[in-house]
Amino acid sequence: MKRPTSTPPGICVPCRLGAIFTVVAAIAGGFAYAAGWFSPTRLSAPRIIDAFQANAGVHPGYRRNHAKGVCVEGYFDSNGNAAALSVADVFVRGRRTAVTGRFAIPGSNPSAPDTSVPIRSMALAFMLQDGEQWRTAMNSTPVFAVRTPAQFYEQLVAARPDPATGKPNPAKLQAFYKANPDTRPFQAWVKAHPPASGFANGAYYSINAFRFTDSADHTRSVRWAMVPEAPYAPFDARASSGSDFLASDLMRQLEAGNLRWHLIVTIAASGDKTDDATQLWPDDRQHIDAGTLVLERETPQSDGACRDINFDPTVLPNGISPSDDPLLAARSAAYAVSYKRRTREEAFHPETATATAHHDSNPS
Repeated sequence: MKRPTSTPPGICVPCRLGAIFTVVAAIAGGFAYAAGWFSPTRLSAPRIIDAFQANAGVHPGYRRNHAKGVCVEGYFDSNGNAAALSVADVFVRGRRTAVTGRFAIPGSNPSAPDTSVPIRSMALAFMLQDGEQWRTAMNSTPVFAVRTPAQFYEQLVAARPDPATGKPNPAKLQAFYKANPDTRPFQAWVKAHPPASGFANGAYYSINAFRFTDSADHTRSVRWAMVPEAPYAPFDARASSGSDFLASDLMRQLEAGNLRWHLIVTIAASGDKTDDATQLWPDDRQHIDAGTLVLERETPQSDGACRDINFDPTVLPNGISPSDDPLLAARSAAYAVSYKRRTREEAFHPETATATAHHDSNPS
Protein backbone atom coordinates (compact mmCIF):
# COMPACT_ATOMS: atom_id res chain seq x y z
CA MET A 1 0.00 0.00 0.00
CA LYS A 2 1.38 3.37 -0.96
CA ARG A 3 1.84 5.70 1.96
CA PRO A 4 0.35 9.18 1.89
CA THR A 5 2.85 11.94 1.28
CA SER A 6 1.52 14.58 3.64
CA THR A 7 3.10 15.18 7.01
CA PRO A 8 0.67 14.36 9.84
CA PRO A 9 -0.46 17.18 12.11
CA GLY A 10 1.32 17.61 15.42
CA ILE A 11 4.78 16.83 14.07
CA CYS A 12 7.25 19.56 13.12
CA VAL A 13 9.71 17.76 10.88
CA PRO A 14 12.41 20.45 10.39
CA CYS A 15 12.37 21.49 14.06
CA ARG A 16 13.05 17.97 15.25
CA LEU A 17 15.65 16.65 12.81
CA GLY A 18 18.43 17.75 15.12
CA ALA A 19 17.40 15.42 17.96
CA ILE A 20 16.58 12.33 16.01
CA PHE A 21 19.59 10.09 16.20
CA THR A 22 22.48 9.01 18.39
CA VAL A 23 25.82 9.35 16.91
CA VAL A 24 29.21 10.73 17.81
CA ALA A 25 32.66 11.27 16.65
CA ALA A 26 35.02 8.72 15.24
CA ILE A 27 36.23 7.00 12.19
CA ALA A 28 36.05 3.27 11.59
CA GLY A 29 38.93 1.62 13.36
CA GLY A 30 39.58 4.78 15.37
CA PHE A 31 38.01 4.41 18.80
CA ALA A 32 40.89 6.34 20.33
CA TYR A 33 40.20 9.19 17.94
CA ALA A 34 36.49 8.98 18.74
CA ALA A 35 37.23 9.18 22.43
CA GLY A 36 39.27 12.32 21.86
CA TRP A 37 42.44 10.85 23.38
CA PHE A 38 44.72 12.43 20.79
CA SER A 39 43.51 15.99 21.12
CA PRO A 40 41.04 17.74 23.45
CA THR A 41 39.89 19.90 20.51
CA ARG A 42 38.74 16.96 18.41
CA LEU A 43 35.19 15.74 18.39
CA SER A 44 34.62 13.08 21.04
CA ALA A 45 31.86 10.92 22.45
CA PRO A 46 31.61 13.03 25.63
CA ARG A 47 31.22 16.19 23.52
CA ILE A 48 28.35 14.59 21.60
CA ILE A 49 26.61 13.55 24.81
CA ASP A 50 27.26 17.01 26.28
CA ALA A 51 25.48 18.45 23.24
CA PHE A 52 22.41 16.29 23.90
CA GLN A 53 22.40 17.52 27.50
CA ALA A 54 22.81 21.15 26.44
CA ASN A 55 19.81 20.81 24.14
CA ALA A 56 17.40 19.06 26.51
CA GLY A 57 18.89 19.16 29.99
CA VAL A 58 19.96 16.27 32.20
CA HIS A 59 17.37 13.69 33.21
CA PRO A 60 19.11 11.47 35.80
CA GLY A 61 19.00 7.76 35.11
CA TYR A 62 17.85 8.13 31.51
CA ARG A 63 19.60 7.57 28.21
CA ARG A 64 20.88 10.77 26.63
CA ASN A 65 18.97 9.96 23.44
CA HIS A 66 15.87 7.86 22.93
CA ALA A 67 15.11 8.48 26.59
CA LYS A 68 11.41 7.69 26.34
CA GLY A 69 10.63 4.06 25.64
CA VAL A 70 9.21 0.71 26.70
CA CYS A 71 10.74 -2.77 27.10
CA VAL A 72 9.58 -5.80 25.12
CA GLU A 73 10.44 -9.51 25.16
CA GLY A 74 9.96 -12.38 22.78
CA TYR A 75 11.95 -14.56 20.40
CA PHE A 76 13.24 -14.91 16.85
CA ASP A 77 12.42 -17.98 14.74
CA SER A 78 14.95 -18.61 11.97
CA ASN A 79 13.73 -20.16 8.72
CA GLY A 80 17.30 -20.94 7.65
CA ASN A 81 17.27 -18.68 4.59
CA ALA A 82 20.17 -16.55 5.87
CA ALA A 83 22.33 -19.51 6.95
CA ALA A 84 24.03 -19.49 3.55
CA LEU A 85 25.07 -15.86 4.13
CA SER A 86 26.25 -15.99 7.75
CA VAL A 87 27.48 -18.61 10.19
CA ALA A 88 25.82 -16.73 13.07
CA ASP A 89 23.96 -19.18 15.33
CA VAL A 90 20.82 -17.05 15.14
CA PHE A 91 20.33 -18.05 11.46
CA VAL A 92 20.46 -21.84 11.91
CA ARG A 93 17.31 -23.35 10.40
CA GLY A 94 14.69 -23.96 13.07
CA ARG A 95 16.64 -22.08 15.73
CA ARG A 96 14.59 -20.12 18.27
CA THR A 97 16.55 -17.25 19.89
CA ALA A 98 15.38 -15.30 22.93
CA VAL A 99 15.10 -11.54 22.35
CA THR A 100 14.96 -8.56 24.69
CA GLY A 101 14.10 -5.25 23.05
CA ARG A 102 12.96 -1.71 23.38
CA PHE A 103 10.76 0.71 21.45
CA ALA A 104 11.49 4.42 21.83
CA ILE A 105 11.31 7.87 20.29
CA PRO A 106 14.39 10.08 19.73
CA GLY A 107 15.31 12.83 22.15
CA SER A 108 16.68 13.27 25.66
CA ASN A 109 13.44 14.22 27.40
CA PRO A 110 11.66 11.16 28.89
CA SER A 111 8.47 13.20 29.22
CA ALA A 112 8.32 14.39 25.61
CA PRO A 113 4.98 13.84 23.86
CA ASP A 114 4.96 10.99 21.36
CA THR A 115 4.13 13.48 18.60
CA SER A 116 7.33 15.47 19.16
CA VAL A 117 9.30 13.63 16.46
CA PRO A 118 8.40 11.72 13.28
CA ILE A 119 10.87 8.91 14.04
CA ARG A 120 10.56 5.77 16.19
CA SER A 121 13.17 3.17 17.07
CA MET A 122 13.38 -0.54 17.76
CA ALA A 123 16.42 -1.92 19.60
CA LEU A 124 16.96 -5.67 20.02
CA ALA A 125 19.37 -7.95 21.87
CA PHE A 126 19.39 -11.53 20.52
CA MET A 127 20.63 -13.97 23.20
CA LEU A 128 22.26 -16.67 21.07
CA GLN A 129 22.46 -20.24 22.35
CA ASP A 130 26.25 -20.30 22.05
CA GLY A 131 26.52 -17.45 24.58
CA GLU A 132 27.07 -14.67 22.05
CA GLN A 133 24.80 -11.67 21.57
CA TRP A 134 23.63 -9.68 18.58
CA ARG A 135 22.52 -6.17 19.42
CA THR A 136 20.92 -3.93 16.84
CA ALA A 137 19.53 -0.42 17.16
CA MET A 138 17.19 0.45 14.29
CA ASN A 139 15.17 3.49 13.26
CA SER A 140 11.96 3.88 11.30
CA THR A 141 13.80 5.57 8.41
CA PRO A 142 16.01 3.57 6.00
CA VAL A 143 18.53 6.42 5.74
CA PHE A 144 20.29 8.59 8.28
CA ALA A 145 20.24 12.37 8.33
CA VAL A 146 24.02 12.80 8.07
CA ARG A 147 27.03 10.88 6.79
CA THR A 148 29.72 11.69 9.36
CA PRO A 149 30.00 12.13 13.13
CA ALA A 150 31.13 15.74 12.61
CA GLN A 151 27.94 16.53 10.69
CA PHE A 152 25.87 14.95 13.42
CA TYR A 153 27.47 17.15 16.04
CA GLU A 154 26.94 20.25 13.89
CA GLN A 155 23.29 19.27 13.50
CA LEU A 156 22.87 19.05 17.28
CA VAL A 157 24.41 22.50 17.68
CA ALA A 158 22.14 23.93 14.96
CA ALA A 159 19.10 22.42 16.71
CA ARG A 160 19.94 23.88 20.12
CA PRO A 161 16.86 25.64 21.52
CA ASP A 162 16.85 29.43 21.48
CA PRO A 163 16.62 30.65 25.12
CA ALA A 164 14.02 33.22 24.06
CA THR A 165 11.61 30.71 22.51
CA GLY A 166 12.63 27.35 23.90
CA LYS A 167 12.64 26.00 20.33
CA PRO A 168 15.34 25.53 17.67
CA ASN A 169 16.04 28.55 15.49
CA PRO A 170 14.67 27.67 12.02
CA ALA A 171 17.25 29.91 10.35
CA LYS A 172 20.14 28.00 11.94
CA LEU A 173 18.63 24.67 10.95
CA GLN A 174 18.09 25.80 7.38
CA ALA A 175 21.65 27.07 7.23
CA PHE A 176 22.89 23.68 8.38
CA TYR A 177 20.79 21.84 5.77
CA LYS A 178 21.95 24.19 3.02
CA ALA A 179 25.58 23.63 3.95
CA ASN A 180 25.06 19.84 4.14
CA PRO A 181 23.24 18.52 1.06
CA ASP A 182 23.82 14.98 2.38
CA THR A 183 20.72 15.57 4.52
CA ARG A 184 18.37 15.83 1.54
CA PRO A 185 17.57 12.10 1.07
CA PHE A 186 16.58 11.85 4.73
CA GLN A 187 14.42 14.97 4.62
CA ALA A 188 12.73 13.79 1.42
CA TRP A 189 12.00 10.35 2.87
CA VAL A 190 10.50 11.75 6.08
CA LYS A 191 8.34 14.16 4.12
CA ALA A 192 7.02 11.41 1.84
CA HIS A 193 6.49 8.76 4.54
CA PRO A 194 4.36 9.78 7.54
CA PRO A 195 5.14 7.72 10.64
CA ALA A 196 3.04 4.65 11.33
CA SER A 197 0.10 4.93 13.70
CA GLY A 198 1.96 2.95 16.36
CA PHE A 199 5.05 0.95 17.23
CA ALA A 200 3.49 -2.31 16.08
CA ASN A 201 2.85 -1.50 12.41
CA GLY A 202 6.09 0.30 11.60
CA ALA A 203 9.18 -1.00 9.82
CA TYR A 204 12.61 -0.49 11.38
CA TYR A 205 15.92 -0.31 9.51
CA SER A 206 19.56 -1.00 10.41
CA ILE A 207 20.53 2.20 8.54
CA ASN A 208 24.24 1.32 8.64
CA ALA A 209 25.73 -1.43 6.50
CA PHE A 210 27.22 -4.56 8.06
CA ARG A 211 29.04 -7.66 6.80
CA PHE A 212 27.82 -11.26 6.84
CA THR A 213 30.42 -14.03 6.58
CA ASP A 214 29.51 -17.58 5.52
CA SER A 215 31.11 -20.97 6.25
CA ALA A 216 33.47 -20.57 3.27
CA ASP A 217 34.71 -17.26 4.73
CA HIS A 218 32.99 -15.35 1.94
CA THR A 219 31.82 -11.91 3.09
CA ARG A 220 28.88 -9.90 1.77
CA SER A 221 27.78 -6.38 2.67
CA VAL A 222 24.20 -6.19 3.94
CA ARG A 223 21.58 -4.02 5.56
CA TRP A 224 18.45 -5.32 7.26
CA ALA A 225 14.96 -4.29 8.22
CA MET A 226 12.23 -5.54 10.53
CA VAL A 227 9.03 -5.45 8.46
CA PRO A 228 5.75 -5.83 10.38
CA GLU A 229 2.96 -8.24 9.62
CA ALA A 230 0.52 -5.64 10.96
CA PRO A 231 -0.67 -3.41 8.09
CA TYR A 232 0.74 0.09 7.89
CA ALA A 233 -1.58 2.99 8.72
CA PRO A 234 -0.36 6.61 8.93
CA PHE A 235 -0.31 8.43 12.22
CA ASP A 236 -3.31 10.70 12.77
CA ALA A 237 -2.92 13.23 15.59
CA ARG A 238 -6.69 13.52 15.90
CA ALA A 239 -6.97 9.81 16.69
CA SER A 240 -4.10 9.62 19.17
CA SER A 241 -4.99 9.20 22.82
CA GLY A 242 -2.74 11.61 24.68
CA SER A 243 0.99 12.22 24.75
CA ASP A 244 1.88 8.60 25.63
CA PHE A 245 -0.29 6.77 23.12
CA LEU A 246 2.53 4.69 21.60
CA ALA A 247 3.22 2.67 24.76
CA SER A 248 -0.46 2.36 25.72
CA ASP A 249 -1.41 1.18 22.22
CA LEU A 250 1.44 -1.35 22.25
CA MET A 251 0.28 -2.71 25.61
CA ARG A 252 -3.27 -3.08 24.35
CA GLN A 253 -2.14 -4.86 21.18
CA LEU A 254 0.13 -7.30 23.03
CA GLU A 255 -2.66 -8.12 25.46
CA ALA A 256 -4.67 -9.21 22.42
CA GLY A 257 -1.89 -11.41 21.03
CA ASN A 258 1.71 -11.62 19.86
CA LEU A 259 3.13 -9.15 17.34
CA ARG A 260 5.34 -10.22 14.44
CA TRP A 261 7.97 -8.75 12.11
CA HIS A 262 10.01 -10.39 9.34
CA LEU A 263 13.77 -9.88 9.29
CA ILE A 264 14.53 -8.85 5.70
CA VAL A 265 18.21 -8.89 4.75
CA THR A 266 19.25 -6.81 1.73
CA ILE A 267 22.48 -7.81 -0.05
CA ALA A 268 24.59 -5.05 -1.57
CA ALA A 269 25.75 -5.18 -5.17
CA SER A 270 29.12 -4.05 -6.43
CA GLY A 271 29.39 -0.28 -6.14
CA ASP A 272 26.78 0.14 -3.41
CA LYS A 273 27.96 2.54 -0.72
CA THR A 274 28.66 0.85 2.61
CA ASP A 275 30.24 3.89 4.30
CA ASP A 276 27.40 6.37 3.68
CA ALA A 277 24.21 5.95 5.70
CA THR A 278 22.49 8.82 3.85
CA GLN A 279 22.24 6.79 0.64
CA LEU A 280 19.60 4.16 -0.15
CA TRP A 281 20.55 1.07 -2.12
CA PRO A 282 18.44 0.44 -5.24
CA ASP A 283 15.18 -1.46 -4.75
CA ASP A 284 16.24 -4.25 -7.12
CA ARG A 285 18.85 -5.61 -4.72
CA GLN A 286 18.38 -9.17 -3.45
CA HIS A 287 16.16 -9.41 -0.37
CA ILE A 288 16.06 -12.47 1.90
CA ASP A 289 13.45 -13.18 4.55
CA ALA A 290 15.60 -14.62 7.36
CA GLY A 291 12.85 -15.41 9.86
CA THR A 292 10.23 -13.99 12.20
CA LEU A 293 10.56 -11.79 15.26
CA VAL A 294 7.73 -12.52 17.72
CA LEU A 295 7.08 -10.10 20.58
CA GLU A 296 5.02 -11.52 23.44
CA ARG A 297 4.98 -8.92 26.22
CA GLU A 298 5.97 -5.40 27.23
CA THR A 299 7.08 -3.89 30.54
CA PRO A 300 7.88 -0.34 31.66
CA GLN A 301 11.50 0.56 31.12
CA SER A 302 11.82 1.51 34.80
CA ASP A 303 12.08 -2.14 35.78
CA GLY A 304 11.93 -4.04 32.48
CA ALA A 305 14.56 -6.40 31.09
CA CYS A 306 15.80 -3.79 28.59
CA ARG A 307 16.57 -1.20 31.25
CA ASP A 308 20.22 -2.07 31.78
CA ILE A 309 21.09 -3.04 28.21
CA ASN A 310 23.35 -0.80 26.15
CA PHE A 311 22.11 -1.51 22.62
CA ASP A 312 25.54 -0.93 21.07
CA PRO A 313 25.17 -1.93 17.39
CA THR A 314 28.77 -3.16 17.26
CA VAL A 315 28.05 -5.99 19.73
CA LEU A 316 27.92 -8.74 17.11
CA PRO A 317 28.23 -12.54 16.99
CA ASN A 318 30.60 -14.57 14.86
CA GLY A 319 29.36 -14.27 11.28
CA ILE A 320 28.34 -10.60 11.52
CA SER A 321 30.81 -7.70 11.59
CA PRO A 322 30.77 -3.89 11.20
CA SER A 323 31.20 -2.28 7.79
CA ASP A 324 33.42 0.71 7.01
CA ASP A 325 30.61 3.15 7.97
CA PRO A 326 32.26 5.78 10.25
CA LEU A 327 29.06 6.19 12.25
CA LEU A 328 29.29 2.70 13.77
CA ALA A 329 32.39 3.31 15.88
CA ALA A 330 30.96 6.69 16.82
CA ARG A 331 27.63 5.21 17.92
CA SER A 332 29.44 2.61 20.02
CA ALA A 333 31.53 5.26 21.78
CA ALA A 334 28.53 7.52 22.40
CA TYR A 335 26.36 4.72 23.78
CA ALA A 336 29.12 3.82 26.21
CA VAL A 337 29.32 7.39 27.54
CA SER A 338 25.56 7.60 27.92
CA TYR A 339 25.42 4.24 29.69
CA LYS A 340 28.20 5.22 32.09
CA ARG A 341 26.54 8.52 32.98
CA ARG A 342 23.05 7.18 33.57
CA THR A 343 24.18 4.20 35.63
CA ARG A 344 26.45 6.43 37.71
CA GLU A 345 23.48 8.71 38.40
CA GLU A 346 21.49 5.74 39.63
CA ALA A 347 24.33 4.66 41.90
CA PHE A 348 24.72 8.10 43.51
CA HIS A 349 21.10 9.25 43.34
CA PRO A 350 18.98 6.08 43.37
CA GLU A 351 15.86 7.86 44.61
CA THR A 352 15.92 10.32 41.67
CA ALA A 353 16.78 7.73 39.07
CA THR A 354 14.16 5.29 40.30
CA ALA A 355 11.49 7.95 40.23
CA THR A 356 12.31 8.87 36.67
CA ALA A 357 12.97 5.38 35.29
CA HIS A 358 15.72 4.28 32.89
CA HIS A 359 16.90 3.64 29.28
CA ASP A 360 19.46 2.98 26.63
CA SER A 361 18.82 1.97 23.09
CA ASN A 362 20.04 3.57 19.93
CA PRO A 363 22.02 6.53 20.61
CA SER A 364 23.82 7.26 23.56
